[in-house]
Formats: sequence, C-alpha cells, structure tokens
Amino acid sequence: VNKLSVEILKSSLATGDLREAVKVPDGYDINDWLSVTVVDLFNQLNLIYGSMCEDCTEKTCPIMNAGPKYEYLWQDSEVERYKNPTRLSAPRYVEVLMDWVDRQLADESIFPTTSGKPFPENFKNTVKTIGHEE
Repeated sequence: VNKLSVEILKSSLATGDLREAVKVPDGYDINDWLSVTVVDLFNQLNLIYGSMCEDCTEKTCPIMNAGPKYEYLWQDSEVERYKNPTRLSAPRYVEVLMDWVDRQLADESIFPTTSGKPFPENFKNTVKTIGHEE
C-alpha cells in the first residue's frame, strides 16, 4: 500500500487537479485507495495542526466552534467520560479527535495492513465517518 501511496500521490498531485488527485486509479481496489487516502489525509492534517496549534490555546479557544452560531461537542461511546456530548476547548477537541482517528487507523480489523486480508463490509461507512469527523 505504501508503494501505491507514493506512486499515486506523485502522479496525481503534480497535475494540480484535485478531482484527479482523489480519483481511484484504474486497476486499484477502491478500499485500498480509500485506506491510503485517509491515512495520508490524517498525516497531512496532523502536520498542519502541529504548525498552528500554538495560536489556539485553552485560554484563547475555550470552545470548539465555527463562528458564534455553531459549537462542536465531542461524543465517543467507547470512552466513559465522553459517552454524552461534551463541551471541550478547541485544542482538546482536536486532540481527542486525532486520538480517535488514530485508534481507528491502528485497528487491524478496520484498516487491515496484511496483504490479502479483506476490509470489513462497513469500511466505506467508517471512512465517511472519519472524513466527517476530520
């Protein structure tokens, strides 16, 4: 999969066409492509956030929001303290979000890394959920 990632990213991003960059290349399994793309997006977002996180602190960004009308609450049924929607500061929200995505990516039953191991039937829905959260 890593070879696929490098080959495709080199060829598709060089065009400057985002539609081409996210298009499943001929001959590749869509689940393999989704897996590579989600992992790459996660890594890119981590780098971007890391370069700007010092501007948004618990004090300067006490609420995760998108302007005055929209506030984001965190909920994670797998973590006791977040079983109910919970208000978090923006940096804490991003931290738990990235931890959650990292757990999904590291779960071999969701993102298999062994060649020939099938993806779960709900894989596309999982990818959509991750995309929605990120």
